[in-house]
Amino acid sequence: MTERAWRNWYLIPYGIWLVLFVVAPIVFLVYESFLDLDGHWTLSNYKSVWTPIYLKMMAYSFWYAFLITLVSLLIGYPTAYWLTKTRHKQLWLLLLILPMWVNLLLKVYAFLGLFGTYGLANALLKALGVGPRQLLFTDFSFVFVSVYIFIPFMVLPIFNALEELPPSLVDAARDLGASAWTTFRRVVFPLTLGGVKAGCQAVFIPALSLFMITRLVAGNRVITLGTAIEQHFLVTQNWGMGATIAVVLMIAMAVIVILTGSGRKEGSR
Repeated sequence: MTERAWRNWYLIPYGIWLVLFVVAPIVFLVYESFLDLDGHWTLSNYKSVWTPIYLKMMAYSFWYAFLITLVSLLIGYPTAYWLTKTRHKQLWLLLLILPMWVNLLLKVYAFLGLFGTYGLANALLKALGVGPRQLLFTDFSFVFVSVYIFIPFMVLPIFNALEELPPSLVDAARDLGASAWTTFRRVVFPLTLGGVKAGCQAVFIPALSLFMITRLVAGNRVITLGTAIEQHFLVTQNWGMGATIAVVLMIAMAVIVILTGSGRKEGSR
């Protein structure tokens, strides 16, 4: 048997896993999206998605995903740039990745304690003379916790892009009289744009479908499509409507992947 034939055999377990845990759930969601509460075929679910209430949820989902991505980028790029200049960058990277090993639910509950009425955040505010504030169940707490969770996914691609940047290009720009800001704007940032796009994609797409953080940290004050999917599947038992929203969300995510993916290829040329 040739080496190529052996490689094809090795692909069989991966193919089975892909069919069972990727293709089959998608097919189930698409099938379920055409069923009503009585199990009859209908297109009413797709008509309902475009009603004002769901369009508002969609707008909220994209707005908060954009806000989380923007804040993550504003924090992540300087952090990644600083990491490339440190002596013990591998240690700092480990410290950055370490929280990703902790269960997401545990991290969320930790913030419930930190932002609670008698938590550390309010204790610091009280010590500064500001007094206790309502931090939980606010837009601020939702965005803050989301950024904390997603920040490694923004930093790592940008860090890799900065590490691959030839230092000679930066040195050449400085030798030709470019200032530090001009060098960053005309050389460093354009050449690391692929990492920026990859990081934005890695943050924006999962941020679109958040539901646990909206429930526990935002107290359902932030209503997104992820929250609507959870409600339809677990509360109202309207699986058809929940599946329809999930299908629309998957299509939106696929479009984002295609657009940012093509842009990343062009930027890397």
